[in-house]
Amino acid sequence: MADVTKFFDKEFEQKEFSELVDAPVDAIAGVSKADALKQVLNIQTIRDLAENKFVLIAQALSCML
Repeated sequence: MADVTKFFDKEFEQKEFSELVDAPVDAIAGVSKADALKQVLNIQTIRDLAENKFVLIAQALSCML
């Protein structure tokens, strides 16, 4: 497994990718109280964030620069 520990809170550092994808969004280091994401965009997990249509649009747009 690649070293991704700097991207996640201590509690999640040793998890497998298959576990991380279904972890809560606030498992990502620096993301705290992801309540707004949950309420506005219905994003509960890292998978939800990765597959969110608004995030995908923003990623596509930034790739065009």
